[in-house]
Amino acid sequence: MISAAKLKKIVGDFSHHLLLIVIAIVTIYPALWVVLASFRPGTALYSEHLLPERFTIEHYLELFREFPFAQWYMNTLKIAIVSMVCSTFFVLLTGYAVSRFRFRGRKSLMSGLFVLNMFPSFMSMIAVYILLLNMNLLNKHSALMFVYSGGAAMGYLLVKGYFDTIPRSLEEAARIDGANHWIVFFRIFVPLSRPLIVYLSVTSFAGAFNDFIFAQMVLRTKEQQTLAVGLYNMVSSQFSTQFTLFAAGCVLVALPITLVFMFFQRFLVEGLTAGADKG
Repeated sequence: MISAAKLKKIVGDFSHHLLLIVIAIVTIYPALWVVLASFRPGTALYSEHLLPERFTIEHYLELFREFPFAQWYMNTLKIAIVSMVCSTFFVLLTGYAVSRFRFRGRKSLMSGLFVLNMFPSFMSMIAVYILLLNMNLLNKHSALMFVYSGGAAMGYLLVKGYFDTIPRSLEEAARIDGANHWIVFFRIFVPLSRPLIVYLSVTSFAGAFNDFIFAQMVLRTKEQQTLAVGLYNMVSSQFSTQFTLFAAGCVLVALPITLVFMFFQRFLVEGLTAGADKG
């Protein structure tokens, strides 16, 4: 006879697995529909059947024949990679400064950055647009790189929490050997922060790769557009019917992000929990 405690555990495990299955179905089904729609002949996104009656790769070929899709891809990769490197470096430096340095106004600065980080980024779009206009940076990829990288330091709290767990004895031993702040940062903190760096790099890359609102505001010409802006303009006109073509573009956009997250999954989990406990 099953005891009450064991029965409760079985029911609880069954409920948890059932909930996970429902969440998986709700999450995977729309993505699966878009993937299959990209191989469906015609231009209609809706179909009575999930599986296409006939598979075709014509939509993928048409993306590169009829639109500057390859140029959009290169633009997006360039912006995302440069923004990833700069933003990761800036946020690491900011976290190191507030973790290891003690200076006048430190707590006020941390509180101010924390409050500012709570406001949605699009609230500053008009001010940023006017600033970029005066600097003659509109319709340039450098404008996106500057803005993406410049705002990265706002997320310093995760880095600070992780750096606080690194023993000060390592830093003091390096200083006895004559190391300055740069040597301590690059020789001690950076090697010990590999999971955190991977997490920051992947999230910043994904954010810049998928951004639409700010890129739509800054980029004007078709040759300068990113993937998100180009695909949106592809189907935004009143008489556009390129829905299966849009689905093919979405699959190609999601492919590198999916591979990056799958490849660095272990580091992402470690980086996400970095600094949660004091060591």
